[in-house]
Amino acid sequence: MPREHTCTVAHKATAAAPLEALRDEAVALLRSVGQRVTKPRVAVLTCVLQAEGEHLSAETLLEQVAELEPTVHRATVYRTLDGLTRDGVLRHVHLDRGLTAYHLAGQARSQQAGPHLHAQCTRCGAVTDLPPGVLGDAEARVRRATGFRLDASHVALSGLCASCAASP
Repeated sequence: MPREHTCTVAHKATAAAPLEALRDEAVALLRSVGQRVTKPRVAVLTCVLQAEGEHLSAETLLEQVAELEPTVHRATVYRTLDGLTRDGVLRHVHLDRGLTAYHLAGQARSQQAGPHLHAQCTRCGAVTDLPPGVLGDAEARVRRATGFRLDASHVALSGLCASCAASP
């Protein structure tokens, strides 16, 4: 069964940046994109920043936000995720079994800053960022053949990660 990448708020003791610095970074990010600074937005972005490039489900973010801001309602977290995704602060990818995972769009800490593709291991569930050009001209070929405009960044490709492929 695929596992989900998680990063709990308790992880802050070993995080590269202390919690207050992550909150400040979240506030600065919101201001840089013209978003209002609200407790839910700061809490969601703080959790995403703390995950350091991992892909977090809404459920995981709900749990983490509740640890940071217990008064933030579940529906508010979902609306915040939708709004931050719509405004280009976050990106989401659909993983195995309908799980939607979120990460920062163009995150400087991420190995793949900006738009990129994803692959998910069907054995362990690990999500790997892929460079945007990894499919070569497949998108152009699909468009020429069918007129369909492919958005491969929205879903994860399936396969085995290097570790699982190497083990029996």
